Amino acid sequence: MVQNYQDAMALCKWYGYPDLFITFTCNPKWPEIMRYVQKRLLKPEDRPDILCRVFKMKLDQLIKDLKGGKLFGRTQALVYTIEFQKRGLPHAHIVLFLHQEEKFPNADDIDRVISAEIPDKETNLELYKLVTDSMIHGPCGEYNMRAPCMKDGKCTKKFPKNFNERTTVDDQGFPVYRRSNNGWTVEKNGVTLDNRYVVPYNAYLLLKYGAHINVEWCNQSRAIKYLFKYISKGHDRVTASLSQTSESDDTIKDEIKSYHDCRYISPCEAVWRILGYDIHYRTPPVERLSFHLPNEQSIVFEDDESLEDIVNKPGVDKSMFLSWMECNRTNQKARELTYCEFPTEFVWNKNGKKEWSKRAQRFSIGRIYYVPPGSGELHYLGALLNTVRGATCYEEIRTINGVTYSTFKEACYALGLLDDDREYMSSFNVNILTEATHANAVQPECQTPKVEQMFKNKFRHQAFVSEFARRTQNAAQYVHIY
Repeated sequence: MVQNYQDAMALCKWYGYPDLFITFTCNPKWPEIMRYVQKRLLKPEDRPDILCRVFKMKLDQLIKDLKGGKLFGRTQALVYTIEFQKRGLPHAHIVLFLHQEEKFPNADDIDRVISAEIPDKETNLELYKLVTDSMIHGPCGEYNMRAPCMKDGKCTKKFPKNFNERTTVDDQGFPVYRRSNNGWTVEKNGVTLDNRYVVPYNAYLLLKYGAHINVEWCNQSRAIKYLFKYISKGHDRVTASLSQTSESDDTIKDEIKSYHDCRYISPCEAVWRILGYDIHYRTPPVERLSFHLPNEQSIVFEDDESLEDIVNKPGVDKSMFLSWMECNRTNQKARELTYCEFPTEFVWNKNGKKEWSKRAQRFSIGRIYYVPPGSGELHYLGALLNTVRGATCYEEIRTINGVTYSTFKEACYALGLLDDDREYMSSFNVNILTEATHANAVQPECQTPKVEQMFKNKFRHQAFVSEFARRTQNAAQYVHIY
């Protein structure tokens, strides 16, 4: 999932901030599901395969609608991740990148596609019923202190929200949606609720798909990296204990060894994976670009192959990285591109001749694998590959302004990549996102003088994570029991 997170950040680097964050949850009461199970005197939860198949068909149609450009505008990129609630239902977290001319720069534009209010029951009864059934949070708080969202006597999703006569964006870049005090209410579990309890939605999508479908405007700041970390957090985990009953009370019990840190797989997740459906999807595709030091390319071989056969195997001396330099020798267009930009114009043929060829269709962007600073020369080589164009050999990568340096690190200094510790700070920021618990130790070989600034960033990160986790729960983890 770390690689998926970095792929998503590569899309963000290419297209800028995403615009919409959509959470689409399976509705076990969809007519297609109920028709099937009722004929067989079953309940929806008895057939996770039917739940998954129907949800996948509707998800595919939703993605088609979003990419079609008629709903929110032309789409440049899209990422989604499938997750499974503890009660079993699948849901999709979707991040949408719109064309530059289709953005929502002000509050009026946000109001055009997102609503956090109860619709008029007299003029739109169908939408009113759907909002009542699928887009109302709670009741919780004083009405239900045992609600799943309650902790220490407060709603963790911060409901009820405040009334707000117009949509605004707060000082941290988060939207505060319009919630008018117009007197419109809904009845849920015997409790009267108003606009303060509405989960933001898009009316067209809610009417078409008839399920919980939360639509949020994305934070237009660096905080977006935490959103991608959230949707790439990986599978659920559970701590379980296995025990054997004993008639004797004198049996010594090892309470530590009796617990197991396990991966939790619900029936729907098991079926989803058996059917081969995507857990993570993105468009356009991201080409992960490998690189290596001289004579250190990876070699793939079978267990029973002899060393002589491995060494003499055709193409054993080739790699994606070496083929890039080879292509630069023969193609003028290739020399105009950095290694990261290469997949936009060329395609890597990994199953054939292991060479780059001119791209004839579709589009792809490139991303160099992240290598931590502690890896030494390999890290500095990766840093240079983001700026160097048209290199035909390792020496050219180390050549800056006509001077060939003996190491990649020296070349980085000559190019200004290590001035003021910018490269270390960049790597440190990647670390605290992908492996936050291990980012407290700065490797001695980094030799960076601004350790204090690094740890300020670390503590600022921890504070922001807490705030973002709270807001993300509000925006994307509403639990609705149908």
